[in-house]
Amino acid sequence: MSRIDAYNHVIPKPYFEKLAEVAPDPRIVKFFGALTALHDTDAHKRLLDGFDDYRQVISLANPPVEMLGSPDQTPALARIANDGLAARVKESPDRIAGFIASLPMNNPNAAVAEADRAIIELDARGVQVFTNVLGKPLSAPEFYPVFETMAKHDLPVWIHPMRGPNFPDYAQEDASEFEIWFTFGWPYETSACMTRLIYSGLFDKLPAIKIITHHFGGMIPFFAEKIGIGFQQIFAGDNEKNPLAEQAGLKKQPKEYFKMFYADTATNGSVAAAACGLEFFGADHSIFATDAPFDPEGGTLLIRETIKAVESLDIDAETRARIYCGNLERLLKLA
Repeated sequence: MSRIDAYNHVIPKPYFEKLAEVAPDPRIVKFFGALTALHDTDAHKRLLDGFDDYRQVISLANPPVEMLGSPDQTPALARIANDGLAARVKESPDRIAGFIASLPMNNPNAAVAEADRAIIELDARGVQVFTNVLGKPLSAPEFYPVFETMAKHDLPVWIHPMRGPNFPDYAQEDASEFEIWFTFGWPYETSACMTRLIYSGLFDKLPAIKIITHHFGGMIPFFAEKIGIGFQQIFAGDNEKNPLAEQAGLKKQPKEYFKMFYADTATNGSVAAAACGLEFFGADHSIFATDAPFDPEGGTLLIRETIKAVESLDIDAETRARIYCGNLERLLKLA
């Protein structure tokens, strides 16, 4: 069965060289250097060739472009990244189905311009943004034009979680410990970002917007019924009306908006998580993705185990085909 992996990462060589100059933490380059499929074209091809009927949609690995320079500097970095990603697609069209453009989100006007350029000139199939922009919520009004632009192009926005050790676990501490910022912070980031976008009225303003969330929507599927009853709602005595949603002017109940997101299967091969995510988002909003090559095997573990998880789901062949490639082909308008 044909599979298109919607969310995995590479770093084109010109951008990787630039990253070594501007990375805020030199350990980033050291860590990423150890994952050869991330930055080495030949290693990436070998990874792809290890799986039959398998293609990828590639995107840039973190850190976000906006962390690497001033608003005047980051547009040039985004162009280097996107030119490199587009070149990789042309080099291996049989294995790479397309790319997702990176944007300089600390310069919203330039971000819109780069989204237009990447889509019109480079054939990007969408854009990647992160759950916060240097600590500012993605739902802030200055970032709305990016979503408006993507609705105009009728192509998806991929949202990747971003949180570092500088987000402490407790208010009286200075840093997160034991990688809590990563293990649990990233699913929280995704969930918080989705909620803020909903309450900003984004889906009422742009009902056709297509947003793909990573790691099967973070915490949302597991806490679906928790979402269904808000804190103020407990005391209002009405199961059908969420006072906070009404105060925000939302046209629907919050849970309905969460189901408007798309979500990918990148849950490190967990069958239970995949089943939970599929139950919440449904077959038409669930998309195959692995998050390769970020595993100790350089990508093979995540691809192999995610395929096993999808194969283990109690679904028919037609539904499995939609998850593996049908939904993504429709969203990205792939030939």
